[in-house]
Amino acid sequence: MSNLTLTKTQMRDGTWQGIVTGADDTKPDLAVTHADADVAGVQMEHDASSDHWVLSIPVPAAAIADGLHTLLVVDRASGSTLASITLIGDEVTGPDLRAEVDLLRAELDMLKRAFRRHCVETT
Repeated sequence: MSNLTLTKTQMRDGTWQGIVTGADDTKPDLAVTHADADVAGVQMEHDASSDHWVLSIPVPAAAIADGLHTLLVVDRASGSTLASITLIGDEVTGPDLRAEVDLLRAELDMLKRAFRRHCVETT
């Protein structure tokens, strides 16, 4: 179990940034992967005044595509996943996501009708 914590601060200009706490002055040994390959250009800087590390991850061009893409941030020492960064492209998931929302709405409407019927029958 890792005592490191990763908190997202922002994603701007293709770079995801977060704050790593729980490592003191020792630089955490983190792995950032996409599709089982290491992400290049990952940077980590120590902020001594706030006693945390600032992690910057450039989003790889391969992750900016149709479909669902996930970047994983893993603590190598413990093997625990500190964060997952999910990117969703429009073409593949658009119709699927809309269909799922439609199904959820239909199920919610069915549950509302059943609950109202139950309330009428029990009073």
